[in-house]
Amino acid sequence: MKSKQSGITLIGFIVVLAVAGFFAYMAMKLVPAYTEYAGVVKAMNQVSTEGVEGKTLDQVRRDLVRKLDFQYVDEATVHPSDITFGAGAGGNELRVSYDKQIPFLYNIDFLIHFSKSVPVQGNVAPPQ
Repeated sequence: MKSKQSGITLIGFIVVLAVAGFFAYMAMKLVPAYTEYAGVVKAMNQVSTEGVEGKTLDQVRRDLVRKLDFQYVDEATVHPSDITFGAGAGGNELRVSYDKQIPFLYNIDFLIHFSKSVPVQGNVAPPQ
């Protein structure tokens, strides 16, 4: 009786390995941006629980930037101009919206847009 061999050939294994390597490289480039975003969300939640009553927008921005530093968010990622405050559906909201460009291969980049808003307690004082 002849037995038929089964399994993957060397060429097939190399193709599977190349595809898996491509996606692993993509994940290595993208995962740090999403963990950084998780730090932004955590810092925003900390600011929202503290409240902003009587603080100016610049003080709220400084507080948030300080908390972002504790979360290992790069200063070049979130600029103070990306932090806004305004009225939302459930009251006042603190909003952070920024773009992150990640080089991938040669002239191919990933452009990721992050946007988050959290409700805050209190009103921001007008600038003096």
